[in-house]
Amino acid sequence: MKITILTQFPDMFGPVLSESILGRAADKGLVEFKVINIRDYSVDKHRKTDDTPFGGGFGMVMTPQPAFDALKAIGAEGKRIIYMSPRGKLLDKQLATELSREEEFFILCGHYEGVDQRIIDAWNMEEVSIGDYVLTGGELAAMVLADAAVRLIPGCLSDPEAPLQESVYSGLLEYDQYTKPREYEGLEVPEVLFNGNHRLIHLWQFENSLRLTKKRRPDLFEKFTETAEGLTKDEKKILDAVLLEY
Repeated sequence: MKITILTQFPDMFGPVLSESILGRAADKGLVEFKVINIRDYSVDKHRKTDDTPFGGGFGMVMTPQPAFDALKAIGAEGKRIIYMSPRGKLLDKQLATELSREEEFFILCGHYEGVDQRIIDAWNMEEVSIGDYVLTGGELAAMVLADAAVRLIPGCLSDPEAPLQESVYSGLLEYDQYTKPREYEGLEVPEVLFNGNHRLIHLWQFENSLRLTKKRRPDLFEKFTETAEGLTKDEKKILDAVLLEY
């Protein structure tokens, strides 16, 4: 996979794309990152890429010329281009999985008040949001999008089943995790995790996930209860008990 990111602040990406899972995926040859500085394509003597918005308003808007020329120069015609925008489609598992299967896609990062609409329209861009809040620019959102897609590429994680078992993707929030030491400043790890009975450990994890999801994400909990299939008798008993609680 090749991911090309167009931004006015390319230095923001180096530390993120070269470390942790993204860095290892690149080292394995699973993904190639390319970061394009839009300012390099500005014909303005000061490398200016934005201007004040028509109709008034606060902030600055990216002008068409640098973006158009950058996209042409890197061969983005007819390719999948995503514009990170708070008014876009919400990034979720379905979209992340879809992107993880692409051979190539591009991400445009706006800044401040966004980009001239003609850039979006002429290049048939998809607007994607990472949440109902506003960031100063699309750079942080682009990093989130890239990470969400890359970790789903087969071979990226050591365990191919890991992404499907992670919080949210499994349908429930992930259960509480513990590690050594067994006791720390009077705080102890639940005893069930030490008994070696994998069935009981699984049921504890399942119940813990149910309770966390019901409390913190009732929307996910409701969806899970409506679509839950293939539960064991013991899991069904736990679910019924949690449903009866107020």
